[in-house]
Amino acid sequence: MTDGYVIVLTTISLDVDASVLGTRLVEERLAACVNVLAEMDSFFRWRGAVERDQERQVIIKTTAARLPDLERRLHELHPYELPEFLVVAVDHGSEAYLGWLTASTSLEAEPSKPGELLPGEPQTSD
Repeated sequence: MTDGYVIVLTTISLDVDASVLGTRLVEERLAACVNVLAEMDSFFRWRGAVERDQERQVIIKTTAARLPDLERRLHELHPYELPEFLVVAVDHGSEAYLGWLTASTSLEAEPSKPGELLPGEPQTSD
């Protein structure tokens, strides 16, 4: 999978500073945006027992081309033995947002901020 855009889901324990993980992924251009959601209860089977933990859901927006590097880096940074790594393909998005996402994860371009015009993009009046 090298064309297109994806959303990656992972979870992280409350005793870990998720902002460090999110910032690192964006700084390394592995993600254009990382959202860390509020505390939640998770129920799962682990090593034959049903477990309960308090976690945060982490939503990572990136390009399919950056996916292999993101997966490798997430496993390096993540404290879990088996971190969640679920990939959801993006079927459609606004042209401007997807352009920003591409620029933000490109190793060759300086990213713009959401809402800023991309090079060559016409300004519209509302």
